[in-house]
Amino acid sequence: MFDNKEGTNIPAVSFPIRKNNDWTSRNSDEIFTDKTVIVFSLPGAFTPTCSSSHLPRYNELANTFFANNVDEIICISVNDTFVMNTWAKHQNAGNISFIPDGNGDFTEAMGLLVDKKDLGFGKRSWRYSMLVKNGIIEKMFIEPDLPGDPFEVSDADTMLNYINPDAVQSSAITVFSKLGCPFCTRAKNELKAKGLTFEELVLGEDVNITTLRAVANSDTVPQIFIDGEHIGGSEKLSEYFRDHQLS
Repeated sequence: MFDNKEGTNIPAVSFPIRKNNDWTSRNSDEIFTDKTVIVFSLPGAFTPTCSSSHLPRYNELANTFFANNVDEIICISVNDTFVMNTWAKHQNAGNISFIPDGNGDFTEAMGLLVDKKDLGFGKRSWRYSMLVKNGIIEKMFIEPDLPGDPFEVSDADTMLNYINPDAVQSSAITVFSKLGCPFCTRAKNELKAKGLTFEELVLGEDVNITTLRAVANSDTVPQIFIDGEHIGGSEKLSEYFRDHQLS
């Protein structure tokens, strides 16, 4: 079992960071003092669960967290700054601050540095998340000490439910879109204005026209689905909202 450090001070660590081809750094005081910060830590950049679920959902819910008095969302991994910077670009996760704990100093001080030598990873972070207020750890969600890489409690939805259960979105929304499409922008802005998060699948990047036709019986965008129901384009979305209240 891992020690839960709720009620204790965050470790005092300085993180070397490469930014705009120069070396800089961030330290614990600068990150956490007089702020409310979410931290989620994971085994490694570019690894499957981290890239497909853990990081994207925090990025997706970021504006909801910010609306609930969170100042910053930090992703920490025992990777060097070059790897973290490249992963950030690859994930297009502009709402998240990527912090490289290359030497594992922060993770070790948290008591969550684990040996993944069997996978060729060396020392890495166990998966967890926490809410830190003015440098004090208020809440921790540590994955159970089980074989493999459990992902049950450190997710973004669990954190949001802790911070504000009323802010948890019950509806699943998917938007099929295309770059440069004004009607797609209109639909996405309407969803954002209502405080709703959504999965966006971009035509030509995430899906092809054949897939769009198969699932929406259409080759135009946007195409919006809510809880599996095909709503249609931006005008149909506005009509839907006139008759429905989502949360």
